[in-house]
Amino acid sequence: MRILVTGGAGYIGSHVVKALGEQGHELLVYDNLSTGHDWAVLYGKLVVGELEDSRLLNDAFQSFRPEAVLHFAASIQVEESVREPLRYYRNNVANTLNLLNAMDRHGVRNLIYSSTASVYGIPEKMPVVESMPLNPINPYGASKVMVEAVLRDIVQAKDFRYIALRYFNVAGADSRTRIGQAYSDATHLITRALKTAHGEFPKLSIFGTDYPTADGTCIRDYIHVDDLADAHIRALNYLTETGKTEIMNCGYGHGFSVKEVVTVAKKVTGIDFTVLETDRRAGDPPELIADSTKLRQLTGWQPRHDDLEFIIKTAWDWELKYKSNLAKK
Repeated sequence: MRILVTGGAGYIGSHVVKALGEQGHELLVYDNLSTGHDWAVLYGKLVVGELEDSRLLNDAFQSFRPEAVLHFAASIQVEESVREPLRYYRNNVANTLNLLNAMDRHGVRNLIYSSTASVYGIPEKMPVVESMPLNPINPYGASKVMVEAVLRDIVQAKDFRYIALRYFNVAGADSRTRIGQAYSDATHLITRALKTAHGEFPKLSIFGTDYPTADGTCIRDYIHVDDLADAHIRALNYLTETGKTEIMNCGYGHGFSVKEVVTVAKKVTGIDFTVLETDRRAGDPPELIADSTKLRQLTGWQPRHDDLEFIIKTAWDWELKYKSNLAKK
């Protein structure tokens, strides 16, 4: 299948490109390299460009003639979205409209959309199911809700179908250390903990120890990035075989607290890095766990890496290799 992947040079997108390439799909990656890297594109051709560049985007569609689009290109930092909401609505909403217009012009009907658990805000019940109310508490989550609304409307008006995958906490790296997370200012807990162990930060901050959980810290559902990549492939197969639009959660269905993650990170790295307990951050739900029943039942997805120590070890192995490569330059 010919597949256009926006944001395919980024962390999640590059792992999906790797998985698709290993299956023999013909790929075109469209990425502005703002957070992605050309070396992370292991398969296919890379076009460096902005989604707001309608002419370049149109040329890419016209020359490549994709049968499906996987859309990862987005701004994703929650705290940044609060500081710069216009940037998030422009990139995540307006630029997605440019992409959808290009798909419409060129008759591309199949879309896998990268969404997020942030659309739920602070859920009242756990685990989270797809039918729960959408109540985002930051511009990042709100921008994703807006796009999901646009997609629903397009389905009603045109011969178009999509699957929106709502990610929970994605972590880990390619087990062969070919690619991994390489953000210049990572905010995710596991990456931040490993960078602290590596000496890039003097300490790791824990935001809140008085939540109504067993150890007082927030609990999150961590999914290995390769399992998430497999979910995308299975969702794409389901979409093209059935033509049915769906929304699916992506997570393991259980979680770990911040303190549990820190304990495992120290075990994996062998480094007793400094941890500072501080006040809660506004808007952090005590617990966020996915109900991925729909994904499992409809696509046959079964996670292979549901092991926190394995997730952190792959991320640590990648961190060491990445920093070593940077030091050689």
